[in-house]
Amino acid sequence: MATATDRRRQILDAAIRVFADQGFHTCRVSDIADAAGVAYGLVYHYFTSKEQILDTLFLERWDVMLDAIAEADASDLRARTKLATVAAFILESYGHDPALMKVIIVEVTRAANSFGRTHREKIEQAFAGVASIVDAGRRAGEFRSGIDPTLAAQAFFGLVEQVLTTWIFAGEPRPAAEINRAKREIVEIICGGLEA
Repeated sequence: MATATDRRRQILDAAIRVFADQGFHTCRVSDIADAAGVAYGLVYHYFTSKEQILDTLFLERWDVMLDAIAEADASDLRARTKLATVAAFILESYGHDPALMKVIIVEVTRAANSFGRTHREKIEQAFAGVASIVDAGRRAGEFRSGIDPTLAAQAFFGLVEQVLTTWIFAGEPRPAAEINRAKREIVEIICGGLEA
């Protein structure tokens, strides 16, 4: 018999598929219930709205990414390796669950007038974490002294997001070889412009 945790996860997993296929704004809670194979009312037992479902999906994954950035930043690795670790985490997240990454990018981080604004502080924490890595690299002499860490972090995330967006619009998951190539080249492009 399914536990409450199992049912909640079942609803969240179904919501990922529905949001990715139909778009957040065009789907209904009943679509999520149908995809999860549960009664309509059960969705409302766990979540007050489809907005809360999207918030939950975003925050679950974003908090894991923030932890990965903080762990990389706190390590004794060179700044370039730290950035490679962060890029690898994000791109491997896409490889693991392309639909969830589509939902996060399309429905949250690019939705400046709705969810993007709601989660602006969380989104900016990721920029600040990467900016901290760049700043430490700059102070250690790995990166050029005139680099603006905040702008470098924005460029880093902009490049990663654009690669993911291209993959999302292609409509089918990318092979592991392409994900691995992107991990190497994103860091090469960014760090090539930063290094002293």
